[in-house]
Amino acid sequence: MTTYKFPLTSANVTRFFVLFILLLLLASGFMIQNAVSAWLTARHYVMNDITHAMQKRIDTYRFATWQIYENLAATAAGTAPSESLQETRLRPDVYALEKNRRKTEALIFGSHDSSTLDMSQRMSNYLDTLWGAENSTWSMYFLNGQDNSLILVSTLPLKDMATRYKDNAISNIVEARRAEMLQQANALDERESFSPLRRLSWQNDHYFTMRTTFNQPGHLATVVAFDLPVNDIIPEAMPLENFQLRQDTAPVAEGSDSEDNSSKARINWVNPNIEIATSLSGTPLQLVYRVPVTELALDTLHNLLWPLLANLSLLLLSLAGLFLLRQQSLRPSENQSAELESLRQLNEEIVATLPVGLLVYDFANNRTLLCNKIAEHLLPHLNLQKIINMSDQHQGVLQATVNNEVYEIRHARSAISPHTQLFMMRDQDRELLVNKKLQKAQQVLDKNHQSRQQLLQNLGHALQRPLSDVIQRLLTLGSDYDVESLNHSLESAQSLERLIDDIVLLNQLETLDWAPEVGLFNVQTLLDELAQDVLPMMRRKGLTLMIANHLSSDELRLGDRRAMAKILSTLMYYAITTTTWGRVSLTVNTATDNRERLVIDIVDTGSGLSADEMANTDFPFLGETHKDRFGQASGMAFFLCKQLCKQLGGQLDIHATAEIGSRYSIQLPLPSEPQQEQEEKLLEGVNALIDITVDDVRKIVVHQLEDWGANCITPDERFSGQQHDVLVTDDPSRLTPWSLLLADDEPGFTLLAHGQYRVNFNISSAMQDALLQLIEQQLAQEESAEESTEPQDLAQLFASGYFQLFVDTVPDDVRRLYNEAANREYSALAQTAHRLKGVFAMLNLLPGKQLCETLEQHIRECNDSNIKNTTSEIDHYVNELLQQGNP
Repeated sequence: MTTYKFPLTSANVTRFFVLFILLLLLASGFMIQNAVSAWLTARHYVMNDITHAMQKRIDTYRFATWQIYENLAATAAGTAPSESLQETRLRPDVYALEKNRRKTEALIFGSHDSSTLDMSQRMSNYLDTLWGAENSTWSMYFLNGQDNSLILVSTLPLKDMATRYKDNAISNIVEARRAEMLQQANALDERESFSPLRRLSWQNDHYFTMRTTFNQPGHLATVVAFDLPVNDIIPEAMPLENFQLRQDTAPVAEGSDSEDNSSKARINWVNPNIEIATSLSGTPLQLVYRVPVTELALDTLHNLLWPLLANLSLLLLSLAGLFLLRQQSLRPSENQSAELESLRQLNEEIVATLPVGLLVYDFANNRTLLCNKIAEHLLPHLNLQKIINMSDQHQGVLQATVNNEVYEIRHARSAISPHTQLFMMRDQDRELLVNKKLQKAQQVLDKNHQSRQQLLQNLGHALQRPLSDVIQRLLTLGSDYDVESLNHSLESAQSLERLIDDIVLLNQLETLDWAPEVGLFNVQTLLDELAQDVLPMMRRKGLTLMIANHLSSDELRLGDRRAMAKILSTLMYYAITTTTWGRVSLTVNTATDNRERLVIDIVDTGSGLSADEMANTDFPFLGETHKDRFGQASGMAFFLCKQLCKQLGGQLDIHATAEIGSRYSIQLPLPSEPQQEQEEKLLEGVNALIDITVDDVRKIVVHQLEDWGANCITPDERFSGQQHDVLVTDDPSRLTPWSLLLADDEPGFTLLAHGQYRVNFNISSAMQDALLQLIEQQLAQEESAEESTEPQDLAQLFASGYFQLFVDTVPDDVRRLYNEAANREYSALAQTAHRLKGVFAMLNLLPGKQLCETLEQHIRECNDSNIKNTTSEIDHYVNELLQQGNP
């Protein structure tokens, strides 16, 4: 039994989408109808609740009306008025009742007697009780038929309104009510009447008036009217402006219950509004709520916004899908036909250009489906049926000879059409010839590579020896020649020597003749040699060199020292060539995840590297390199360094930004050699005052000194009382005795004056030697000074009476020096220093006198740093004298 498949035709797809769109529209219509019905039903229930509340209010005030007329008015008319009643005349014919309770206030309009005043008092007290818990505005009007006066009792501040700013409003309302009540009294057939909904303009309160008439024989009719508010019984969501109170014109069927009839809300269409009307049972009134159609539509749209948007999106997607499917899939356009034709032509072109013969044959119809020229040439000489039978026995591969040419024939059956067979013919003789040519070409290529390698190797060896002789001769030339020309010639020869060494080394790397020479070496020594090597180029271009080694100075690493030196020097020379101004920095650190792996970063502030220059990383001399007025960078530097890093098991990463600089990051696996901890370091117990302005230089120097065991302090720490042995600074104006002046262009260290050296902070060995010589000189001077001056200097001090005077005065003056130096009071500081100098001169203490003279010189120059240093030396000298005097 075959299964039925729905045919995917244009008509079926169109019917499906049309049906889906109709269902969407019907669903949207049903949803809107349901929402409108729910909205109207909700309003229906709300209207029933409102009419029920209004009916209860009307019934309540019907009873209140009878109470006021039968009990209060009649009782007041038959009893004597109280003498305590008082009234205030506000204006002609308007009187205000004076009372204690102020929930309501009463006004009497027109001439009246004392019984009317007592009646007003009783009504106001009764209404105080009735309206005591209400917040809305309530009013009662009593038209007295005996004296034709009008009593107004209301929760409004009637007295204030009548006397201040609402007089006209009160008068208008009273006149209107009097006219309505007189009209009610003259209508003999109307005992009870109601007004439409009204609004107090100054309070935004909506109310309606219920009027009740009481006839009295021989007098005018008495009318009682109440203003009943409706704000508190109508929900806030329903605007009061849409409500109307009008006469009920709907006929009531005989025998029907008025209660049931009033609970049935009637919904009518009154263009352009929808009216929802309910009748108030027991009254000829009908409450109507008008809803504009636009408001109903907007409310429905707001409630159904997201479902309608979803349906609209589905509708648009359906229309778009119908259009796209009909245009693209079910009805191919002319463009698609042209595309199919181009694909067919491309297929024929591919088959025609195949290097093998291709034949597709249909044995059911005995016709050729696809064939190129090679297969067409061989087809008359082949028995295809025999080839099929034989290929089944030989895994589909046969060899056939046609015109003394050997062909390999491959056969395959079509998986789609069982009667279609595929044949591929390949010329074996031509393939053998092509393979022989390829082998011969490869042999020639290998021979050329070998010849090029031998040529570069022999050329390098041939040039190395004469070039070395030239360099040695240039180095040994005397002073008879021009020094500048001699230096240029020497630098050119050394640059040529480095290029030849690079060629020889790169050739060895390509021929696999190079192997790393692994051994222990000190990284700091390697960096010192590198700094001395690149120093001439840095000084010639005016660049700043920063070498920061975060390793220990005596740490040993296992690796190829020569290869690492070659990588660093090559990249440093390249960075110097690309940098016109600024600095070149080299940082050595260990990897965060592996301390046996070194990370070396070389950063310059040059002009960056171009894309062609970066291409030299993959192959030498592919792009033009940077050059300056002294020479050009090597085109094989990047490739050589990358190959060396690869041979050492590391990697080289180069990042460059135009006009900002370049960064060369080298990672090399160099295991560290375990070392025994030293019992005492080289500079153990030496205090060095670090007064360096440049932060990077300060970090380098502090790391070196702390690694050697020195204690590094800052000027602030020294000023708090800590002594120092050596001052290390980069500012020549701050030099003091026993100090080092740091520089980056010094070949090593040189003597500036006694106890002062200028040293290159990038060369660790030079820093170490300068510090040791400085300490040796300092120790030698202290020993000679103690031997020669101590007996004669201290004799006068320790004489009778002088030492106690020294103890009482000199330490106080030293403390005063510290305070005045901190406050920069130079005049007071000069006086204190002069006084101390006189004390030292009187006691024949020559070192103290010399220190005070030096301090006075610094005070005249206003040099704060040197003032602090000299003050500290005076303090140290005084403490030594005090210790000797108190053994």
